[in-house]
Amino acid sequence: MSERLAAALALLPDYLGQHVLLSAASLGLGLLISLPLALMAVRRPRLRWPLLAFAGLVQTIPSLALLALFYPLLLAISTLSRQIFGAGFSALGFLPSLLALTLYSMLPIIRNTIAGMLGLDAAVIEAARAVGMTDRQRLLRVELPLAAPVLMAGVRTAAVWVIGAATLATPVGQTSLGNYIFTGLQIENWESVLFGCAVAALLALATDQILGQIERGVAERQGWRIAGGGVALAAGLAAALLPLAHARHATYLVGAKNFSEQYILADLIQARIAGAGAATEQRGDLGSVVAFRALAKGDIDAYVDYSGTLWTNIMGRTDVPPRDQLLQALSDWMRQEQGVTVLGALGFENAYALAMRRDRAQKLGIKSIADLARQAPNLKIGGDLEFFSRPEWKSISQGYGLHFGEQKQYQPTFMYRAVGSGEVDVISAFSSDGRILADDLLVLADPKGLVLPYDAVLLLSPKRAGDTTLKSALQPLVGAIPIEAMREANLMVDRSDDKKTPAEAARWLMEKLGLDKK
Repeated sequence: MSERLAAALALLPDYLGQHVLLSAASLGLGLLISLPLALMAVRRPRLRWPLLAFAGLVQTIPSLALLALFYPLLLAISTLSRQIFGAGFSALGFLPSLLALTLYSMLPIIRNTIAGMLGLDAAVIEAARAVGMTDRQRLLRVELPLAAPVLMAGVRTAAVWVIGAATLATPVGQTSLGNYIFTGLQIENWESVLFGCAVAALLALATDQILGQIERGVAERQGWRIAGGGVALAAGLAAALLPLAHARHATYLVGAKNFSEQYILADLIQARIAGAGAATEQRGDLGSVVAFRALAKGDIDAYVDYSGTLWTNIMGRTDVPPRDQLLQALSDWMRQEQGVTVLGALGFENAYALAMRRDRAQKLGIKSIADLARQAPNLKIGGDLEFFSRPEWKSISQGYGLHFGEQKQYQPTFMYRAVGSGEVDVISAFSSDGRILADDLLVLADPKGLVLPYDAVLLLSPKRAGDTTLKSALQPLVGAIPIEAMREANLMVDRSDDKKTPAEAARWLMEKLGLDKK
């Protein structure tokens, strides 16, 4: 068995259990809400169109966007609850995922229930009335049993949709089979991506087949088939959830955003905390704003962010002060406004930088962004998914007068592939990224100093401000990681030959810098 497959299998009980729990809860809640609404719509035609229109509208919203939108909504409700009642709740992870997927499950259940009920033979309904059945008796003894096969077909469709969409819950902090996919995409571990897709597909197919047996049993009035399907569902659910019941409770939750350097740093933080004898758990693949809000709310305890990201995204600042002034102002604001502790800078920065293939830059005589400006109208630029909407791009493009012939957006992994293949000429690289070394890219000089400092800073949540165990475990990381070491660690994870896992790169970093002895 390969090392990567063994690593994937080791994570499977937790990932699968969390995925099944989320999917089952969402489908169950969807049924509890959708079935009564559908029955009301059958009796009240005026309600029918608005209900189907609402359920259909939900389906037009991309699943990932629907999941993400629930996080700020729940965060606001939790904050209001804390102010009024003195207690809030976690807006990260399970709850936003549950609500989004519940909405996502409603359309096929509602639509099939209405279609099944309205498609019944009118003569059968009249016969039920003729023998003196009440509306309730007619519904439970005649209409629902006859419409059940069509209803079950809707449940099967909803189950497959929910199991597939649950893989997208990872960016809002909910562990699922999507962890394999999102992490694999970022570090180009295609085995992890395929493994996650395969397990999710098998889970969906198995669930569909079991529900299909129940549907057939309902249609053919075979109680043994219905009971067998129910037992199979219950057994599968119990088997998937059993490992969660025995999971070790984590004392500290460590956050990570969705790229390889963040995975390495999160594993490094976990290793330091584990060395102090405490249990940890990682919440990975978080978006920038989601990660910070989760920290400020106390849903995670520690993570690494970058001064420039916090300065623009969180503080809303657009000025570009000197590094020392920025870090001091950032630290003061975090402590006073958010209660967040900036433990310190780690010693390197991961700044936005424009980069080109070295041979291409040399051919065009480009060494700096000022040189690039003269050639830009004939070149193509690629950026990550947020670069062209960030203040840095506005500052650089206006300051140097950059006007490219074409600009494209990519997920970071494919952005580096694009510049390597010549699909684009310039990309918005990250200064500590190991792929700069691996792909022999030239980082263009910024003679006007228009790019913000992006020092990696270690943040602690408000509830951990006085936690001496956590601080003593993590303080040795401050100022200890030079950019050369970080690039090497990133390269271990990103390169295609002899690829290492983020945990292995974190161990290498600890040993190289002597952090395992401090």
